Amino acid sequence: MAAAARITDEELDPLVLAARNGGDWAFGRIWELLCPTVAGYVRARGVRDVDDIVSAVFLAAFRGLPGFAGGGAAFRAWLFTIAHHKSVDAMRDQTRHTGDRQYSSELDERAAPSAEAEALDRLGTGDVRRLLDELTPDQREVLLMRVLGDLTVAQTALALGRTEGAVKQLQRRAVDRLRKRIERSSARPVPLRASRPIAETR
Repeated sequence: MAAAARITDEELDPLVLAARNGGDWAFGRIWELLCPTVAGYVRARGVRDVDDIVSAVFLAAFRGLPGFAGGGAAFRAWLFTIAHHKSVDAMRDQTRHTGDRQYSSELDERAAPSAEAEALDRLGTGDVRRLLDELTPDQREVLLMRVLGDLTVAQTALALGRTEGAVKQLQRRAVDRLRKRIERSSARPVPLRASRPIAETR
């Protein structure tokens, strides 16, 4: 599946301002633009009822708009902070009510916007999940926000309550670990390099 074009924080600025001023049309447009990345992030975390959680994320954002201050960059980080908490709650509920369900590649529809994820996808969807499961929870969370969420280092740090230095270190370790794992399991090593890199300075 082709990745959706990334909307910049500057393009989000007027939409966020209009939404904060009561423009329902603006929030609807924000939903259209950011829903795919939020859904991809939630799905990759293993949430089963993706649509329900994504709806809950945007509903919480809509209700919280009166108290929100900031532009597009801050909104994106805030939205993924909400998505992070909602998905953590959903995963906790899934485990509590039904226990861990065995992974099924037929049920996994994840999509990712970068060459890192495309390289992973060449190994098969089940392998992608297993590779991500080999990362530490913190490494996996940073990689999902950076690759699927397309957040900058600063936005990821804000969403996770970490320093930018910590995010860069976790990202570097995660990518190095995945690259080595892919090279060990592939007859032809796949370079884990983005055509549009998830640069540590972005």
